[in-house]
Amino acid sequence: MEQRPPHAEAGARVLVVDDDPTVAEIVTGYLDRAGYVVDRAGDGPDALARAAAHWPDLVVLDLMLPGMDGLEVCRRMRGHGPVPVIMLTARGDEDDRILGLEVGADDYVTKPFSPRELVLRVESVLRRTRPAPAVGSGLLRVGGLAVDPAARRATKNGTELSLTIREFDLLAFFLRNPGRAYAREELMREVWGWDFGDLSTVTVHVRRLRGKIEDDPARPRIVQTVWGVGYRFDPAGTGEE
Repeated sequence: MEQRPPHAEAGARVLVVDDDPTVAEIVTGYLDRAGYVVDRAGDGPDALARAAAHWPDLVVLDLMLPGMDGLEVCRRMRGHGPVPVIMLTARGDEDDRILGLEVGADDYVTKPFSPRELVLRVESVLRRTRPAPAVGSGLLRVGGLAVDPAARRATKNGTELSLTIREFDLLAFFLRNPGRAYAREELMREVWGWDFGDLSTVTVHVRRLRGKIEDDPARPRIVQTVWGVGYRFDPAGTGEE
């Protein structure tokens, strides 16, 4: 049996979607050498067909695809089930990055990029999909919100929430640290594990999380903005006495 490098998730399947054969070949080569099972697709319909045949553990998805762009591919895949997505964008345009995050991409890499960096991003995202080791019961509960880190399940008033990896990690962090204001830089370091990066990533994920846990996302009571600082998780907003 083939032995995979210890840093690769055993048996993890990565779908690489890019219409540039050179980029796709380079990315596929690096991921293959890192020990991943890699599928390739050159456009949106091909990507959806390959995902349906063999559901991937993660998708590396080019934003600028012919015909059906990466945003639509991401939406359609997410309609069939949760899957981590790393978006590739050919431009450094902030609007492109935010669009990718808005449809639920877990990370993004701007072209031109280092293939080794992309492999590290893949490892980081996949690592966060693994069930966390239980500490005691492991269940985090504040008011009507509950998070089970071991099962990676979150509920509000007993109804399961459909969260991306980053949204789940952000909610779990807030439940562990209620009442304290955190700067976006702190959240990026503590939740994302990044010492630097685009702070709009945090802003977008907070907005998406609010859309799923707040009764009125336009007037958030649970994840509150602390002007000039960042965000604070307020247990009173969950209905906790």
